[in-house]
Amino acid sequence: MASKHSSKVAVVTGANKGIGLEIVRALCRHFGQDGVVYLTARNIGRGRAAVELLQKEGLDPKFHLLDVTDQSSIDKFRDHLEKEHGGIDVLVNNAGIGTPNHFPLYGKSLWVMKTNFFGVLAISQSLIPLVRSGGRIVHVAGTTGYMVFRNQFNDDIRNRFRKAKDEQDVVDLINEFLKFCKEGTIAKNGWPDEADGIAKVGVIALSKIQAAKLSQDKSRRGIFINACCPGFVYTDMTAHLPEDHFGGNRVTTAEGADTPVFLALLRSGAKGPKGKFLLRRKVYDFLHTDVSIKM
Repeated sequence: MASKHSSKVAVVTGANKGIGLEIVRALCRHFGQDGVVYLTARNIGRGRAAVELLQKEGLDPKFHLLDVTDQSSIDKFRDHLEKEHGGIDVLVNNAGIGTPNHFPLYGKSLWVMKTNFFGVLAISQSLIPLVRSGGRIVHVAGTTGYMVFRNQFNDDIRNRFRKAKDEQDVVDLINEFLKFCKEGTIAKNGWPDEADGIAKVGVIALSKIQAAKLSQDKSRRGIFINACCPGFVYTDMTAHLPEDHFGGNRVTTAEGADTPVFLALLRSGAKGPKGKFLLRRKVYDFLHTDVSIKM
């Protein structure tokens, strides 16, 4: 294992299983003994079991407890990274949860947003300041965001996401959705009952805004941030969906990790992409252009 002075330090959230575990596996193989890869999870037992699994494969990730919905947990992890390494080089925001449809509208929407949007925002605000020049940041989102944006938003909501200039603009939109969920008036106000898809639109919008902000940071150069869809991956979050969901193009977790890993390892000196949304390594700028995405 590399020392605290390693050239590369990578962090993957929600990494004890599924796509996150595959991303850690790929990063460990890439960096070998010349880097540190943090496998983080909110459950100590599951996180350590995942590390032990990879150790049996000859890999050596480090585990750290991290609950993206708990600011004190985030702060402890940030302090650890700063103390041990001074900064990080790769951040993959992968933590996410499925929609608990048995919950009432407001309860399930708030539950999803806490992890899938506000968790990404909290990690970004705490850990992006640690990302060194040449770093890579990846938000794992999904095409459900595209589907909601294109097919279920009205023109007003669509344009407000497009015109968002800072993180607070996006937060305001998400909070508006939650407010109408609580009131039971989402349909009346033009919002669909699609918390996960809306969270993903928010994350994709964040990546564009954060990329623009980082490009103005003269103290750090060459940091790329992008969002991506791993594809329709078979995990415990999607196992209940029919085979023909998203056209039936279901992929393995290893295949789902391909685009996030591609973005996390974009070569030094690359010109982009920056602030974009990718699927199968291809850019789909649906926030600003009328593009069609085929799963």
